[in-house]
Amino acid sequence: MTIRKSMLLTAAAAFALGAAACTQAEQEKTEAHAEAAADNTAEAASQAGEVIESGAMKAAQAVESGAGKVADKLEENQAEAAAEGRPGAVDPATDRRVPDEN
Repeated sequence: MTIRKSMLLTAAAAFALGAAACTQAEQEKTEAHAEAAADNTAEAASQAGEVIESGAMKAAQAVESGAGKVADKLEENQAEAAAEGRPGAVDPATDRRVPDEN
């Protein structure tokens, strides 16, 4: 083998090793960035989950409050209807239905 071919093969081997080393460093850097991104994504997802849960809780409280107000109004209407003797009305105090006049 000539010296020129030997030098060329040595240079090619050195280049390949350098490229492999560079690639390994880049892979480690990319992996570190990916891990940081995953951590940031997990934190953001956790925060989003807390915001969603808080919103759902407030919505449930609003529904509960609204339902309570509707129930109170319905009870008031039934009490008035029963006091007036309207057939089918239910007196909330006694749970008795006003009989039909037929």
